[in-house]
Amino acid sequence: MSTKKFLLEENEIPTSWYNIQADMINKPLPILNPGTKEQLKAEDLYPIFAEALCQQELNQTDPWIEIPERVRDLYKIYRPTPLVRAYELEKALDTPAHIYFKNEGVSPAGSHKLNSAIAQAYYCKEQGVTNITTETGAGQWGSALSFAAKVFGLELAVYMVKVSYEQKPYRRMMMQTYGAQVIASPSMSTKAGRKILTENPNYPGSLGCAISEAIELAISTPNCKYTLGSVLNHVSLHQTIIGLEAEKQMEKAGEYPDIVIGCFGGGSNFSGISFPFLRHNLLHGTKTRMIAAEPSSCPKLTRGQFRYDFGDEAGYTPLLPMYTLGHNFAPANIHAGGLRYHGAGTIISQLKKDNLIEAVDIKQLDSFEAGVLFSRTEGIIPAPESCHAIAAAINEAKQAKIEGTQKTILFNLSGNGFIDLPSYDKYLSGDLQNYALTDADIQKNLDALDK
Repeated sequence: MSTKKFLLEENEIPTSWYNIQADMINKPLPILNPGTKEQLKAEDLYPIFAEALCQQELNQTDPWIEIPERVRDLYKIYRPTPLVRAYELEKALDTPAHIYFKNEGVSPAGSHKLNSAIAQAYYCKEQGVTNITTETGAGQWGSALSFAAKVFGLELAVYMVKVSYEQKPYRRMMMQTYGAQVIASPSMSTKAGRKILTENPNYPGSLGCAISEAIELAISTPNCKYTLGSVLNHVSLHQTIIGLEAEKQMEKAGEYPDIVIGCFGGGSNFSGISFPFLRHNLLHGTKTRMIAAEPSSCPKLTRGQFRYDFGDEAGYTPLLPMYTLGHNFAPANIHAGGLRYHGAGTIISQLKKDNLIEAVDIKQLDSFEAGVLFSRTEGIIPAPESCHAIAAAINEAKQAKIEGTQKTILFNLSGNGFIDLPSYDKYLSGDLQNYALTDADIQKNLDALDK
């Protein structure tokens, strides 16, 4: 049986993003000013983000947001992305399940991150912004934004989590090739970075720390805005292009998913693949299960608490209602650097609180085992982040075999792992390990929030 790619024509690329906030019965709780505890308005965010993005962030009324023509034209460089039936993986698992994956690794930057990078760079350029800043964990977001910034003639500074800066030099090289300035975080270039390094000179970095540095640079630099690759509502909005395409492609395949899976760090690719299908659960009573697969070493959805917390380590961001491990949480040095974030986005957090989505945690060795099996059956080496979604899909396919039921599983292959081969080398050499996180460790960090 041959592998079949379910493609769309260029003119079938969606013309609008889907804003799930408009269809949620329980809307996300308001974002708060940390000083006054009052609800933020869009204009309160203008000093940090492009104004159009601030409007999108707080829009809870319009289910469809039109994609600007220039953004859609740039999407055509790599979109629509293929939907593929994983026949060989099914065969290897001897499962009655049908497994499909949306291959976002075909983008120029190698991941789904370009979907929002193009949009955010566009809105910054339209506003007359000349400089932008950001953070990046494993480097997928930084790579995508570096390309998008160059397309729109913007200067970009990227704070890259130090452990990833050292583990993934090719990501740094990729960003520099596109023209970005890349700084290992924590750094001595910001007040936030200097404070962290003074207290802990060997600190490996975190996404929360890198966010603090990027925001500090943005608000202290003329005509500069900060951009974020996950967590926030407008990022999830832009990523729904993935699931909206997948809807049409699944229809061409003659199937509809029983289970939709995405790996989970802050929520961007999980939102992108799941929200368009979750829409049918909310509006039409379908029963598709939505599963977020996060690393066991950073389990905010499975073991964190729902509460207000900062989105960064230094406390520069507004207070977000989120599932969190605490903004001071220091994640283990796992190779899925894009998933090392302490909190979940506000939309995801509300959906999880309302039991409209599920979450599972995946151990590092189990994720790489799944990634290697996928590589050897489907021929694509996945990003370490994507391996978590693959592992969850494999677990569901095995369960279908035990139950003797035919289920249709769709997961998001959020990126390729060609630049992450050193991680696979460590796995194949037996140099990787799982990281244990005790309940006491988590509670100690959460208790600090009360202070």
